[in-house]
Amino acid sequence: MLRRRLLGRPRTAQEKLWAWLGPAIVTVIGGVLRFWDLGRPHQLVFDETYYVKQGWSMIRSGTEMRVPSDVKSPDALFTNGTPGLAYGTEGDLVVHPPVGKWLIGLGEKMFGIDDSFGWRFAVALLGTIAIFLVGRAAWHLFRSAFLATVASLLLAVEGMEFVHSRVGILDGIVMFWALAAFVAILADRDWARVRLADKVAVMRDGGTFTGSSLLAGPRLGLRPWRWVAGICLGLGMGTKWSVGFYLVAFGLMTVWWDLGARRAVGVRRWVSATFIKDAIPAAVTMVGLTLVTYLVTWTGWFRSTDGYDRHWAQDNPAVKDNGLAADSSLFSWMPDSMRSLWKYHTEMYNSAASITSKHDYMSNPWSWMIQGRPTSYFYESPKRGQEGCDVDACSKAITSLGNVSIWWVATAALAVLLFAWLLRRDWRAAAILGGIAAGWLPWFMYQERTIFTFYAVAFAPYVVLAVVYVCGLVLGGADASPHRRKVGRAVVGGYVALAVAFFVFWWPIYTAQVIPYQQWNAHMWFPSWI
Repeated sequence: MLRRRLLGRPRTAQEKLWAWLGPAIVTVIGGVLRFWDLGRPHQLVFDETYYVKQGWSMIRSGTEMRVPSDVKSPDALFTNGTPGLAYGTEGDLVVHPPVGKWLIGLGEKMFGIDDSFGWRFAVALLGTIAIFLVGRAAWHLFRSAFLATVASLLLAVEGMEFVHSRVGILDGIVMFWALAAFVAILADRDWARVRLADKVAVMRDGGTFTGSSLLAGPRLGLRPWRWVAGICLGLGMGTKWSVGFYLVAFGLMTVWWDLGARRAVGVRRWVSATFIKDAIPAAVTMVGLTLVTYLVTWTGWFRSTDGYDRHWAQDNPAVKDNGLAADSSLFSWMPDSMRSLWKYHTEMYNSAASITSKHDYMSNPWSWMIQGRPTSYFYESPKRGQEGCDVDACSKAITSLGNVSIWWVATAALAVLLFAWLLRRDWRAAAILGGIAAGWLPWFMYQERTIFTFYAVAFAPYVVLAVVYVCGLVLGGADASPHRRKVGRAVVGGYVALAVAFFVFWWPIYTAQVIPYQQWNAHMWFPSWI
């Protein structure tokens, strides 16, 4: 009875099986699309000029080495398979931590630095796994194998996620680690509720759910899925600091869910009990593991001798020979290696904050949900007889354009989710909104910076889940009539077919296909119209 109250109706073995098989089948299909002709084009695309180079530097030196300004055409050195000529002997000041670049570098090592397939292997692999993960997230949220499969299908044909699974830059990796952490805290929610229900049932049967036990409820012990979440968030922050906002959002979510669970089983002092028995351990586990994992990701820099600022502390001792403080910062008490890392971090932050120059494709966060200013990653104009062009002028492009059949529906779905959360107290709506808010709202504080719509790929999975939430309303609940369910499935199926059609329509500008200029212009109707 307690399990049903905390977790809802039990699902059959067949439902659970298809909750795995449906997303898994879609993941295989999505993986084929992502890995197909992945090395096209064989040249550095957009910010690959930074991260492909830095990834290979991680493999060679354990840290990012600077490309000297007198090196001519360093991108061409990578295209021609001679990247070693691009690097100098000084460490490079970079604005993002090393995890994403390590992953890109591992793909380069596996397939060879002269193979552009290797440049993009890591992002393609993570982008493919994300298709399965969003299906698992949907299962935990909706307990429907059908909706879990729909979620995977929608992410498989989501344009920005697709492009970021085929271009060796960091934002798709950010999306992956945050999504993995989200699935982990959802799994922890189920695990904790089963454990709480079973412990309370045993206590009631034994007549011990009284006194202090009734006031606070049982301790739940170690929470392994929270450990997974903390490690994933640490790896995410080790890719880009913006994942720190997900740490805050997911930490608050998981404690809020514990609050509701203790209240549901009849704990009298559920607020104080949650704070002591759940919130404090959650903070220690998730925050602690995130920070430890993040620090470990800098191992290559610690072990290097010429990483940027590696010996700053030795050149700027905390205390001079005369006993006076030389480093008056808050962290002057730390070991030299940590003081140097802190100094490096302050320079990273200042360098990132100073990126304010105008760019043709910069965008305001207000426009991200409607894809108001997609980012062009690559464009060439082959002429007749070049690369299969059989008309006077052709186009060859990669554009990070989200599938508007998903993003526009999700924009409207935000109002539905807010209503469900505020007026119906639907925890699922709150969880999805939290994922969108953590990836989107912080950028409103940095509008003076040069920012782009493609940053929204970090919360693309929650945009998909917002659409799936609405699909669930169309489908009807478990008590809906068979006719209602049949009609709902037809409507949802038709919508998914529309999303697939939009994806197919934009396929040429996602994958750098050579097409007539007029055809390319027709594919770009949306950004020119908006």
